[in-house]
Order: sequence, then C-alpha cells, then structure tokens
Amino acid sequence: GGFSYYLLVLSYAPDFCDQPQGNKDPRECGAGRHIGFVVHGLWPQGEQSRGPEFCMPASPVSQTIVQATLRYIPTESLIQHEWAAHGTCSGLSAADYFTALGKARDSVSLPRDLSQPGQKLELSPAQVESKFAAANPRFPQTAFRTSCYRNGELEEARVCLNKDLSP
Repeated sequence: GGFSYYLLVLSYAPDFCDQPQGNKDPRECGAGRHIGFVVHGLWPQGEQSRGPEFCMPASPVSQTIVQATLRYIPTESLIQHEWAAHGTCSGLSAADYFTALGKARDSVSLPRDLSQPGQKLELSPAQVESKFAAANPRFPQTAFRTSCYRNGELEEARVCLNKDLSP
C-alpha cells in the first residue's frame, strides 16, 4: 500500500450512542450495554495526508471473517464498510487486513476507567490521551490522539502504529 502508517481508530460507544444522528445498532447502543471503546477501523494514513480510501472494488467480506471480527467491530455493516473504505488500501487480503486489525487492537491497553464506564466522565482530550499513554508505556506518548463531536463529547481515540503494527 502507498501509505506511511496505520491509524487504529477506537470509537467511544457511550458518546456515540448519545449523539442524535447516526445508525444506533442495539448491539452497541442497546439498553443495558456498557461498552466503552470499539474498533471503528484500521486506516492507512499518509505522512502529510489523511490517507487513501476506497482504493479498489471490494468483494463482501466472508462470514467467517465477519464472525471473527465481531469481537472488535460491533456490526457487520461497519466491518463491510471498513474493508471497502480502508482495507482495500492496505495491500492486504481481507483475511490479512482483519487479522492485522485484531492484532493492532490487542496491542493497545484501554485505560481501566474508560473501558467500561459506569458513570459519565468529564475529561479533556489531553487527559484522555494521557490515560492511554499511561496504560501503554511502550508507546510514545504522542501516539495517542482524540477527536470530539461538536458538542464536546468524545468521538474517538486514535492510535498511530507503524506499518508493521509496532508502536
């Protein structure tokens, strides 16, 4: 793939589910769910650009891969979308891309108080990034970034990884 590094994007389910727009699947946003971060994707990125998207026509991901990936990404539709939008730009097969996605996610420890929140937290982006850095001491502190919705709610935590998935 013609890209410089990967961005592991972890969506923060409590704040996503509170947003008025978007498709709210009950597997992620249903009553009684206490999900913290879920994988939104593993995105190839350019050094000075957002990174390539939709690089080639995508065949549907097999049900075997979908079933194995549901432990990271909560819905089949998002799995199919991530393959079409980002996986096709990785230079990997669907099986290898989703294996890499799982390996990337498994390499990142979630801050304990953010992984299954029992109450609403008010933290700055810098505090969230610091919590990720503290939970992942082998990563450079600058490997973690956050993005927020316009209303200030946490949208995502983003983790920079080398093409070999190392910190």
